[in-house]
Amino acid sequence: MLNEIKQDRLKKLKKLKEAGVDPYPANVPKRTEIADALGGFTKLANSEKVVYLSGRVMSLRDQGGLLFVDINDGSGSIQVFINKKGVKQFTLWKETIDPGDFIGVRGVLFKTKRGERSIRVSRVDMLVKSLNPLPDSWFGLRDVEERFRKRYLDLILNKEVKEAFEMRSTLIRQMREFLWREGFMEVETPILQPIPGGALAKPFKTHHNALGEDFYLRIAPELYLKRLLVGGFNKIFEIGRVFRNEGIDREHNPEFTMLELYWAYEDYEGMIKLTEKLLKPFIKGPWKRIKYADAFRQYAKIDLSKVKDKDDIDEIFKRKVRPHLKSPTILMDQPKVISPLSKSKADDPEITERFHFIVESMEVANGFSELNDPIDQRERMEYQEKLFRKGNEGASRMDKDFIEALEYGMPPAAGLGVGIDRIVALATKRHSLKEAILFPTLKSKK
Repeated sequence: MLNEIKQDRLKKLKKLKEAGVDPYPANVPKRTEIADALGGFTKLANSEKVVYLSGRVMSLRDQGGLLFVDINDGSGSIQVFINKKGVKQFTLWKETIDPGDFIGVRGVLFKTKRGERSIRVSRVDMLVKSLNPLPDSWFGLRDVEERFRKRYLDLILNKEVKEAFEMRSTLIRQMREFLWREGFMEVETPILQPIPGGALAKPFKTHHNALGEDFYLRIAPELYLKRLLVGGFNKIFEIGRVFRNEGIDREHNPEFTMLELYWAYEDYEGMIKLTEKLLKPFIKGPWKRIKYADAFRQYAKIDLSKVKDKDDIDEIFKRKVRPHLKSPTILMDQPKVISPLSKSKADDPEITERFHFIVESMEVANGFSELNDPIDQRERMEYQEKLFRKGNEGASRMDKDFIEALEYGMPPAAGLGVGIDRIVALATKRHSLKEAILFPTLKSKK
C-alpha cells in the first residue's frame, strides 16, 4: 500500500512539472508566521490586508469547487480556503496537493460561518511536494521504537513531543543564563582524549590515522576542566556530549548531555547551595539531606563501614537504597572507595566531601570538593589503574599529564556534573531518557 501511495505522488510530481510548477523552489515570498497572523487576526481581517502564509499540509477536505486545507508552520495552524472561482489552476492544486506537502498561500484572513479563523487565498504555491505519506494517513505511528527511529515524524504528529523538546532547549538556555549571571565562563574541552578519565565508565575507542594513535570518546570533561583551574580560570562550565560504552535502559543512553562546572575557592557545601538554585526552576519541592552511611543504615540495614568493596557498595545502593529515594534528596559524604576524584573529609579520610542530587530514584547531579593533592591523586589513580589491568574496563586510568598539572598547583575548588537529559525527563514528565533525547541510540534494524 505504501508503495502505491508513493507511486501516485510521483505521478502528481510529474503533473506539477508538466504544468510549469517548480515543486521544490529555492525562494519563498516574504511570509508571516501563522502565530503572528492569528495574534493580529482581528486587525488584519478588518483591514483585509493581504498576507502570505506557508506551512505543511496536515489535512485537506475536497468539497467540489472548494478545497479546505489545514497547514502548520511550527508556530501554529490555520485553515486555508481555496475557492475554484478565486484561484488560478484550481484543478491542478486539487489534483496534486497531499497531506505532508508544504504550500504557500496569499490571501486575506476571515472567519467562516462556524467562526473558524481562516485565510481566503488568491494564490497557491507548491513549496515542497512530499513523496511519502504521513503515517497518520495510512497506518499511524504506533510503534514506540519507530517513533524514536523516525523522530521527525514523531515531532510532526505529536504536539506534546515537540513541546517537550522546545522545553529542553529553554531549560538549557536558562541554565546557561543562570551560570553567566553567577559569573561562570563557558569553555570547550576535547571530546577525543588519549586517556579516558573523570568518571568510572567504559569508554568508546577509536583510532586516529594521521597520528597513528588510539583515542577515546570522553566519558567526562572533568580532567581538562581542572587543567583550566590550574591555568587560572576560577569559574568555568561546559555543556556537551559525553560517551559511555555501557548499557541502555530507562536512565542510560550511550551518549548524553552533561553540564559540568568548577568553582575555585569553594567547597561542596557552597556547591550544594548553587545546585539547589540551579535546579529550582525545574524540580519543585524542598531538598532533604541524608548522609550516605545513614541511608545504608536506614534502607539497607547495613553498616557501610563494614563494606569495603566498591562493587558491593554500588550493588547494595542500587538495589536497596536508591529505590527509596523518591522525593528530592541530597545524598552526602560518599565513601572514598567509590569517589577517586573527591577530597576526603578532614575528620575521616575514608569519607569524601561528595554529594548526589536524586529525584524519583534517579541521580541528576553529582558534585564534590575536588581533590587537589597530587600525591593523593596519584595513589588513587594507581589503584584504579591496577583495577583496570585486572579486567575492570570501567576503572579510571592513570593520567600522568593531569598529575603533572596538579603538581603545579590547583586551587581549592568544588565541581558539579548535571545530567541534562535526566533533568529534561523529570521536568517534562517523561518516563525514559529516550523521550528526552531527540535521537536516542537504538539497535539497528536487521
